[in-house]
Amino acid sequence: MGTSVNQAGTTAIKSEPNVIPMIDIMLVLLIIFMIVTPLIANGFKATMPQGKNLEKRPEGDGEVILGIDAAGGYFLNGVSIPIETLEDRLTSIYAARPEDKVMYFRADKDLQYGKIQEAVEIARKSGVRVMAAITDVKQSGKGLFDIEKP
Repeated sequence: MGTSVNQAGTTAIKSEPNVIPMIDIMLVLLIIFMIVTPLIANGFKATMPQGKNLEKRPEGDGEVILGIDAAGGYFLNGVSIPIETLEDRLTSIYAARPEDKVMYFRADKDLQYGKIQEAVEIARKSGVRVMAAITDVKQSGKGLFDIEKP
């Protein structure tokens, strides 16, 4: 708060707040949110195909997971990777694994089949022997051919 002297020589306290520090803080917060929000939104996003009677199994640390998002971008263990370097990267991973040549595959359900086939061919050339598809559990009602587990 500030003070002022009027013509009579008496001082009066101004009752108006100083909003400059508040505006500075709000602008800093705005800049922080503008920078952080796009970084949070990046990463692998895909809607998995759904199935019934699936066993839940968490993904382990040493497992290799190849993902393709809805836009056709490739992700190796959650990190974006260009398709040009994918085969070399998978080859180096599976060359160090004499026994375990399993790769888990996760792709968006609306992805064109050609993209999936291309990823499978790259994986086979790289030394992958077993590919397992990752799906989500279906939440809808019972279908005609669905079998319930006892």
